[in-house]
Amino acid sequence: MATGPGHPAWRRAAGARFFCTVGRGLEPFLMREVRARLQATEVEYILGKVFFTTCSDLNMLKKLKSAERLFLLIKKQLPFNVSSVSKGKIFSEVQRLISDDPESWLNVISFWKNLLELDAKKEKLSQRDANPQKMKTGKNGTIIGTKLKIEQMQETEENRECQLEKQIKETLEQGDSLTKREKFQEEEFPNVAKAADTHNENNLTFRVSCRCSGAIAKTFTAQEIGRIVGIALMKQFGWKADLRNPTLEIFIHLSDIYSVVGIPVFRVPLASRAYIRTTGLRSTIAWAMASIAEIKAGMFVLDPMCGFGTILLEAAKEWPDVYYVGADVSASQLLGACDNLTAAGLKDKIELLKVSVIELPLPSESVDVIISDIPFGKKFKLGKDIRSILQEMERWETGTQKD
Repeated sequence: MATGPGHPAWRRAAGARFFCTVGRGLEPFLMREVRARLQATEVEYILGKVFFTTCSDLNMLKKLKSAERLFLLIKKQLPFNVSSVSKGKIFSEVQRLISDDPESWLNVISFWKNLLELDAKKEKLSQRDANPQKMKTGKNGTIIGTKLKIEQMQETEENRECQLEKQIKETLEQGDSLTKREKFQEEEFPNVAKAADTHNENNLTFRVSCRCSGAIAKTFTAQEIGRIVGIALMKQFGWKADLRNPTLEIFIHLSDIYSVVGIPVFRVPLASRAYIRTTGLRSTIAWAMASIAEIKAGMFVLDPMCGFGTILLEAAKEWPDVYYVGADVSASQLLGACDNLTAAGLKDKIELLKVSVIELPLPSESVDVIISDIPFGKKFKLGKDIRSILQEMERWETGTQKD
C-alpha cells in the first residue's frame, strides 16, 4: 500500500513524513533518537531506512546523529513484481509513480521550499538578534547610546550610521543586493538555493538518483529506471533535467521489499560531520557506541585506543560536561585526533595521551566509562595482548559500566 503526501498519515499531527537512510544494525538507535530528539510519531523501519513524522524544523533535523541521509517522503509502496510481467509493463508501472498522484509530488515540493525558506528566515532573525543592541530607551524617554568601544558616540557618527542603515535598507528592498537569506542558502544549500526562490514549479530543474536491488536489479539497471522516471517528470510537470546543478534531486530505491521515492533535504549527508577532518570510525557508529554508555555529567570517560578520536568527539558533542581522555600508541593517529579536536573546538574538553594501553598510569577503579573501538582488523590488531589489555581495562573501571 502506498503512503505519501496524499495519504492521511502524511498530514497527521500537522507534521511531515520523512525517512532516513541508516547503517544496517543502527535502525533501533535512529528510531529511539527521532522519538527523543524530534518527538517523532509513526516511527517504523525497514532494512536500512527509518520512516517517521515530525513537526521539527531544519535546525532540529540537522542534529540527528545516527542517520546517514535525510529525505522528505514522496511515496512508499510495495515492490514491483518483475517475475511475471513484461519489461514494458514494469516501465509503465514505474511511470505511474508520477502520473497516478501528481498532486502528492507538488505538495512535497511546496513543503520542501517552505521548509528551506522558514529556516532561512530563522537564520536571518538569529543573526540580527546576535548583533549587539546599539540603542536603548531610558526611563525618561531619552535615547542612550550603548557603550561598545568608546564611552559615547559623537552625534555626527550616529547620523552617519543611521543614514548608512537607511541606504542599505532601501537597497535591499529594491533587490539590488543579495539578502542574508539568499547568502545563507547559497552557502548551506548550493543545490537548492534556487528552488527556495522559485514560485513556479515549472521552472524547476532536476536529476534522478536511482538504486535498484534484488530481483529488479537483475532485470533493469539504475540508469534505465532513472531515465524512465526523468521522462515521466518532464512530461507531467514540464521540469527540465540538469545533471550538474539541479535545483531538485529525486531519490528512488526499488527493491524486493519496497519502492521508495523521496527528496534529499540536505546536500551533504548528516553523517558527514563538518568537525571531523580526519575520518576513522564511522561517525554514526561512534555516536551509537557513546549513546549506550550511559554517560552522565561529571564522569571520567576513557578511550584507551582512541585512534582519530571519533568516539570521544561524538560523546563530547552530546555530553559536554564530562572529563574525556583519549590514549593511543600511534603518533600519526593522535595527530589526526588533534586535528579533529581543533576543528570541533574541543581541545579543552578532551585530553590526548601518547601511551600504550597497557602502560596507562591509572589507579584501580578510577574510570567511570571505558569505551573504545578495539582494533581487531588486519591493519591494526592486538594479537596476544588482548588478554592483558582487557584485564587492565577491568582494573580501571569503577563498577559503573564498560563498553
